[in-house]
Amino acid sequence: MSHAVIATPFGRLGLWVEAERLKAVDFLPSHETLLTAHHPLLREAEQQIAAYFRNPNFAFDLPYQLQGTVHQLKVWQAIAAIPAGAVASYAAIAAQIGSAPRAIGGACGRNPLPVIIPCHRVVAAKGLGGFNANRNGLDWLPIKRWLLRHEGLIYAE
Repeated sequence: MSHAVIATPFGRLGLWVEAERLKAVDFLPSHETLLTAHHPLLREAEQQIAAYFRNPNFAFDLPYQLQGTVHQLKVWQAIAAIPAGAVASYAAIAAQIGSAPRAIGGACGRNPLPVIIPCHRVVAAKGLGGFNANRNGLDWLPIKRWLLRHEGLIYAE
């Protein structure tokens, strides 16, 4: 597996490629050391992520591989369909796929490709909701706020 660590306006992103597919994107602490992308797909992912930061309506076109439960795959597919500048509630996605809002939140927290599969566009019925399942024990909500503001949406919570 090849990986890179890139700089973003809100910190660092880790990118992992395996078998010519993007396998994972992970938010990393801002002190994480940058790691140059040597694999062609990692370089392409870095370029497309940079294009998204220049234009929030940029549409990603990267080969990726998702591994998860049937439920998680349904949730990630629903999330992938949310356009830039729009949001969907956990409850709305739950109704769409025949699930429960809490289960939608759990699948969002396990999304292996945040930003590419825009889980930041999933919000609570009243407010921002969670983000990135507090991975590594860190509060990632400032990144969710940044991404939503980047797409023209404001959440004061």
